[in-house]
Amino acid sequence: MLTEFKWQGRTDEEDGKQGLRWHQVMNSTNSEPNLPNCHLLGLACDLGVKENKGRVGAQNGPKEIRSVLANLPYQYNVNLHDRGDINAQSNLADCQQEYAQEVANSLQQSTFVIGLGGGHEIAWGSYLGLHQAFNHTDAPTAGQKRIGIINFDAHFDLRKPAPNASSGTPFRQIFQHCADNTSAFHYACLGVSRTANTRALFEFALQSNTQFLLDENCCLESAQSLLLPMLREIDVLYVTICLDAFPSDIAPGVSAPSSLGINTKFVLETLRWLASQQTILGYQWPLMDIAELNPKYDIDQRTARLAARLVFESIDARFSFKRLHPSM
Repeated sequence: MLTEFKWQGRTDEEDGKQGLRWHQVMNSTNSEPNLPNCHLLGLACDLGVKENKGRVGAQNGPKEIRSVLANLPYQYNVNLHDRGDINAQSNLADCQQEYAQEVANSLQQSTFVIGLGGGHEIAWGSYLGLHQAFNHTDAPTAGQKRIGIINFDAHFDLRKPAPNASSGTPFRQIFQHCADNTSAFHYACLGVSRTANTRALFEFALQSNTQFLLDENCCLESAQSLLLPMLREIDVLYVTICLDAFPSDIAPGVSAPSSLGINTKFVLETLRWLASQQTILGYQWPLMDIAELNPKYDIDQRTARLAARLVFESIDARFSFKRLHPSM
């Protein structure tokens, strides 16, 4: 069952339509039929973080991200809709399956879906929903679509479930799903920390043909060189951002803080580049998510504000900077 969030915030009545904020346009009954739709969908869960022996508290992440998004200025020609949260109870697999179904439903109704976490166990649910929407035999988009995944993360999250799945296993689960379905595993991880991954994880990354950039080597030019071969081989792109990829001074509210981290500007530049390459290379980018916001350890909402900025900029990039005001 989906839980709704009450959108509320500041109102700048003196500015009319030019002063609109997210909370004023979210789920509007006056949505423009000719505009693309963007859906928000949360997975309020940190059962995977707990299983992974991380700091619990990320189940409150989706609500905290929305609380910051509410007051952001509305600067798009896009209809914004919030579908609510899947709230985890006691079974990780069940809530991931429920979330996956909602992702698939949203993908059939919108141009762009943004998942809000929660722990990085959201990635397994996001992938399953994307696969169902694009590769299910009864789906309108039936036909085997090659899925590519780009993960901004300090961790590979390629751990083998032993025996249980966790926030550290989603891309290993995806690898196995690809193997079971005789499809290629297209996965790139940007921001990998040498101090956050064991030798076994690096070895499996090589065995699985995982593409990666170490945190110290992350820049747009390096990302372009790494990603272009993969982007030429895929039909559908899924982008996931783990907030522990960023330095702990700007992202203290995460399950596992980073000792070095990657630059926010690098991530934004890469997102804009990925959006621009859709028409050039012919793939679709219908889905992204943000993971590992833990409000319990945040300071002055730094991490929540970072997450909200990433959501804001992703929509901006995804819809080609098409804003309301021509001078912006």
